[in-house]
Formats: sequence, C-alpha cells, structure tokens
Amino acid sequence: MSHRPGQQPGGRVTSAKIVIAGGFGVGKTTLVGSVSEITPLTTEAIMTSAGVGVDDTRSVPNKTTTTVAMDFGRISIDRDLILYLFGTPGQTRFWFMWDELVRGAIGAVVMVDTRRLADCFAAIDFFEHRKLPYLIAINQFDGQQYHNAQDVRDALAISQDVPVVSCDARNRESTKQVLISLVEYVLSMRRTRTGVSA
Repeated sequence: MSHRPGQQPGGRVTSAKIVIAGGFGVGKTTLVGSVSEITPLTTEAIMTSAGVGVDDTRSVPNKTTTTVAMDFGRISIDRDLILYLFGTPGQTRFWFMWDELVRGAIGAVVMVDTRRLADCFAAIDFFEHRKLPYLIAINQFDGQQYHNAQDVRDALAISQDVPVVSCDARNRESTKQVLISLVEYVLSMRRTRTGVSA
C-alpha cells in the first residue's frame, strides 16, 4: 500500500513542504497568498534605491515591493495531507537562502511569465542539479497566455516528463490545482523508482 509523501500508516494527518520559485515579479507571493488557509507570512519590503541597477524592473514597472527572505503559507489538500508553502525571493542577491528553503521539500513549483522566460532558467537549473522534482506553472497575467505549454517546454528545454500547467496566481482554485498536480507528479516519480504500481 502506498502513502502520500510523509504519510504515516493508519491515515494520520501528514505534511509536506513545497517550494514556490521563479523570477523576480513572476507571482510567487501572489500564489502563496491566494491559496493559503492562514494569513501568509511574507517578507515583502519596499523597493529602495539599493535595488537600482541590480533589480530589473522594466517588465514589472508597477512593482513597488519585493520578497527579501521568503513567503510562507499552508493549505490542506484533503483530510490527511497538509502542504506548507515556501516562496523564494526572486532576485539573485538573495539566492544564498535557497539551499535552506529547499531543505526537506518534496518538490517545487517554478512559476513562469512567458514574456520573460529567461528569468526562470536559474530556478530550473537549481532544482535539476539537486534532483528535486518540479513542475512549470505558466502564470496567466491578466488572463493572457502568450505561448502554449509545448512552446514553453521547448523554449526551456525540459524533459517531456516535467509537467507544464497554466494557472492564475490570483485564483485559489487555479493555484490549488497546480499544487495537486505537483503532489501527483512526485507520487508518480516515487512509484516509478520503487516499482510500485498506481
């Protein structure tokens, strides 16, 4: 009999950690906030002159705050699985924190803005290097998706096995489906490795 990640036999409630990553201003904080059952912990700070010449805000000219440590939220997927969400900071100067944020995670969501795909390459490389399962979530800004899933997969040069899904980071049901897709992907990978059938 197989169990959810970290689940104990007997149906007791278990938890799993998921990392939400991606480029600067892609919607990580928005995703955590839209789906969390608790008031999310955020470390948003007003962008100051210290970021001038360091943070590229051309694609997000209205952005006035940025995550400087992490975002944290929680969602119950069903009676026996609680997901703890850890959103990473997007700027390269805060990447030194990523190793700690991913410790103990079962997988990651890499958020993508198709208008600036290059911003997510570093996150993909990070998770692939650490062999942490991830999926790609195309954030539909203003309800627009500028490229389809296969085009995004090809542009990112990722395996056909890696799920690519669309979402609206502002919509709770949409982001909840992203998290469910990641958990299902992680479970299928574990079954494949252990030779356990679904």
